[in-house]
Amino acid sequence: MHYELYVDSLFFINFVMNPYLLILVDRSTVRRATPGRLTAGAAVGAFGYLLPFLWAAPGALKLGVGALIGTVAMLCVTFPVRGLRMFLKLLEKLLFYSFGMGGILLFLIRRFRPARKILTGSIGILGAGAIGFLMLYRFRFGLKTKNGLCRATLCREGRQITAAGLIDSGNSLIEPISGKPVCVVGKALFDRLWGEDTEGFRVIPYHSIGRKKGIMPGYLLPVLKLEMDGIRLEFEDVYIAVSDEEISQASDAGAESVEIIINPGLLDKSQKREP
Repeated sequence: MHYELYVDSLFFINFVMNPYLLILVDRSTVRRATPGRLTAGAAVGAFGYLLPFLWAAPGALKLGVGALIGTVAMLCVTFPVRGLRMFLKLLEKLLFYSFGMGGILLFLIRRFRPARKILTGSIGILGAGAIGFLMLYRFRFGLKTKNGLCRATLCREGRQITAAGLIDSGNSLIEPISGKPVCVVGKALFDRLWGEDTEGFRVIPYHSIGRKKGIMPGYLLPVLKLEMDGIRLEFEDVYIAVSDEEISQASDAGAESVEIIINPGLLDKSQKREP
């Protein structure tokens, strides 16, 4: 049996399909991929499927090596990978969504037999890919908020304190002058890191249930590191508000007491610049 394979179509299909997978991976982690990184990663991943045509070897070996190189390069270009653990977590999610979209495409081909010829063509594959992307995106993220547990490391003047953190969509505090998102810590954690030093004091206004208006003292933290499901992020010059009351325990935090509430806007801001 003779097959004809058009390299330009192969590249174009993968270049369009790769962003679907990368967006799903990005949305299921901490949303660190910028549009430029997504585009570059999709192009690099698509180029990986062309590598088997550049050298002579058994077909299975060429396809395997090409897919491996393309996948590794695509993830490393799209995401600021900070270690093997983070890469494996990203790879795990990429494989999950790849099998998911492949399963949806196979279901559509088997379910709509009269349209099989269309679905197996370039336009049909791209259309089915878009449907699969929307289904997975809606199923995975349609009803979810940005809440989630993480491990936070606060760094100041050579000291580091690691604490359990909660990314809470209910925290929308901002520093009024700069407009930067503000995280909230308890008094005990603040005293352990700052001590008697109150340099760089800021006033952070807030609104809460049962109290229309209030003010919390705020300070500038030089470095804040977050780790969530193997993904590591680092932010500089993060504003911290100090609560008079200790941060209450999260119901799903297990044995760890949450000591810092992360403003999800901090993650959104990180898409615009490298920390």
